Amino acid sequence: MVMGTHIPRRGLLQMGGVAIASALVAPRAAAAAVQGPPAQWVPLVERAMGAFERHSERITQRDRFAVVDFSLPSSTPRMLLIDRTRGLHQLMRVAHGRGSDPAHSGWLKAFSNAPGSYASSRGVYVTGPTYVGKHGHSRRLIGLDDSNNNAEARAIVIHGAWYCNDDILRSNGKLGRSEGCFAVSEGEIEPLLDWLGPDRLLYADKL
Repeated sequence: MVMGTHIPRRGLLQMGGVAIASALVAPRAAAAAVQGPPAQWVPLVERAMGAFERHSERITQRDRFAVVDFSLPSSTPRMLLIDRTRGLHQLMRVAHGRGSDPAHSGWLKAFSNAPGSYASSRGVYVTGPTYVGKHGHSRRLIGLDDSNNNAEARAIVIHGAWYCNDDILRSNGKLGRSEGCFAVSEGEIEPLLDWLGPDRLLYADKL
């Protein structure tokens, strides 16, 4: 993941105050992996922007946020990181829960907020503090919607995982599955945790 990709001013679209590139550039120059037109991000980004107002007391840091489009397969960079103040963006890959994809097709089939489902949940999250657990350095998430308000009880977090590393993608054509967490490659977790920080928005959904 290359953080801080510069977006030329002429390439920006203004969407509710968010500057987002009209041409998305995936990590490691894998632009071809980005499926569908850039316009596919507009609805999710607009929903995320609405969450800033609905949850203004909980989401206090608004300079940077992340949007996950679970309508894309796990082989595709589908977590969009947006820096509102600098006009920067970056895409990276992220796993979904095995309960959302029992056959391990690489596509998220369903969401669940139920304990023990091992599924991904849709909705608005606010990032919490970091900690060191079984997956190493990780960041807690608090679900703010009815669709994900069990996130803390389910220990849904952002963490690194071996099954999201490049060699797994090369071998299997898809990432492995988490137990509902937002898992990224082990080499990308530290930059992501530093960049996103606490008290910021993460929005996940599927169009």
